[in-house]
Amino acid sequence: MIRVADLDASISFYTEVLGMRLLRRNDYPDGHFTLAFVGYDDESVGAVIELTHNWDVNNYELGNAFGHIALEVDDAYCACDEIRVRGGNVVRDAGPMKGGTSVIAFVEDPDGYKIELIQKK
Repeated sequence: MIRVADLDASISFYTEVLGMRLLRRNDYPDGHFTLAFVGYDDESVGAVIELTHNWDVNNYELGNAFGHIALEVDDAYCACDEIRVRGGNVVRDAGPMKGGTSVIAFVEDPDGYKIELIQKK
């Protein structure tokens, strides 16, 4: 679960830029929050990301305990190109990781959360 300031912008990023699907969205008026779940597969067969939007909060500090979300992609170079075309922010271009041979890249969502793209071997 990650907390997001602008739910619509976050849903657009994860669905339109990263190609996930909005699996479900529920408003909780008594609690003043909305939960939206995005992923590549249904929850019964794959991992999903829970986006929590607290209605009365406009921004969050990311803190220093959270690192990043990691996604495996077929081609990190191509994924970066596609993400840029879709309006996404690539903060580290695809290339070998420092001290290793795995090809990785990093993108950033509207709230500043980092998403690592790891190219399949």
